[in-house]
Formats: sequence, C-alpha cells, structure tokens
Amino acid sequence: MFSALKGLFKEAGVKDVITLFHAPNSPASIRVHTLLKQTAGAANSTATIDQASSHPQQSKVGRTDFELDVQEGVPTSDQLTNIFEYLGQDKIGSVVEGASSTTEALRKLKDNGALFQRPLVVDWGNGRAVSGDNESEILKLLQTPPKA
Repeated sequence: MFSALKGLFKEAGVKDVITLFHAPNSPASIRVHTLLKQTAGAANSTATIDQASSHPQQSKVGRTDFELDVQEGVPTSDQLTNIFEYLGQDKIGSVVEGASSTTEALRKLKDNGALFQRPLVVDWGNGRAVSGDNESEILKLLQTPPKA
C-alpha cells in the first residue's frame, strides 16, 4: 500500500520538468530557449525564503525551480496526446501543421516529422503547454505554482 501511495505525492526537492521542443535553426525557438535558460538560472541565484525580506527586488515569478529538458526531436505519440490535452483540441494545428484532430496529427507526424511546429514548451507536472514563442504565455506557465 505504501508504494501505491508514494506515487501520489511529489517527493520534496524534486524539480518539475519543463520540456522545450526546440529547433536550433529557428529564431523563435532560440528566443524561447534563452528565456527558459535565464529563468532557470535566476532560480539558482535568487534569495531563499529566509532572505526574501532583505531582497525586495527579488523576482515575482512564483516557481522557477525546474529542470529544463531540451528536445530537438518530435514528441512520442503518448507525449503528443498529452500535449493536445493540455492545449485543447483547437490548438492541434499550431503543433502539427495542417492537422485538426489528434488522430490526424499523429498520422501526419508519422509521415513527416517536419510538420511538427517548434518551439513548444511543456510543463508535464502541471499539465500545461505553450505553442510558439509568446513570452508572456511562457512566463505564465512558469509562474504556475506546482500542484500540491
């Protein structure tokens, strides 16, 4: 029973994983990659909670302690299905060019991986994703406090 319950609760000190599906030759993807690296780096250099009162200029970002996973390949079928759940069915075409359903997107991607649109940022632990390089949406995703 203990092992079954253990999986329900996040272990203390475990960082959320934020995945960037990245195209190193895309200016938009490079901007997102830089933003994510800077945000992750800021988490390591900001004050602790004990020190926060003496650091009023501290960032307002609610959660910056995450592990950045950069992938240049396309997501697996399971990952893509989760991403569509996070984004909503109306955003499928922004992830896989010309697709309007999960089934169609999976088929198109299997035939031609170049139809996958990058950048795509995914917060697996909180079930959120942002397609494209909208900086304010990405920062909102990063500010979402981890689920309890």
